[in-house]
Amino acid sequence: MNALAPADWLNILAQFMLLSLLSVGGAISTAPEMHRFVVIQQHWITDTQFSASIAIAQAAPGPNVLFVAVVGWNVGGPLGAFVTMVGILLPSTMLSLWAGRWSAKHRRTRGVRAFINGMAPLTIGLLLATGWVLAEPFLRDSQHRVGALALLALSVLLMMGTKISPMWLVALGALVGALGGV
Repeated sequence: MNALAPADWLNILAQFMLLSLLSVGGAISTAPEMHRFVVIQQHWITDTQFSASIAIAQAAPGPNVLFVAVVGWNVGGPLGAFVTMVGILLPSTMLSLWAGRWSAKHRRTRGVRAFINGMAPLTIGLLLATGWVLAEPFLRDSQHRVGALALLALSVLLMMGTKISPMWLVALGALVGALGGV
């Protein structure tokens, strides 16, 4: 963990506040941009640390957004967790409160209905991008490529063809990882 300058903390806060406003579908949908920022651009953590941050938080009970705190912790300890969580929660919470009140008054208008219908494809696209960022390090590594592709294909087929809970797939991934697979 690197010692960060005050300007770095402001940069983290600003970046996560911006991501908060783009987090359609939840904070996980902004994981590719978080990865670009903390891993590729700033080099504060590695690909492995980033993927582990998401895996640890997703395995723990609680809200999906907890991975942001784990990423923040890996970047800057307790202060990192606090800054990233304030950044990711504050703007979207304020916007949601305002938009919820406004849309309740205008729910029947064509514009509000079109907006709601248009958000589904955007959310799906952001979640697919997140899946790609998490899988890419394994797909680049020839030793893990076949196993990663097999787990991806199995997950997609099971999610599309059954009503199985995604938690079983998370458990499968954890088991494969614990056994040294993929």
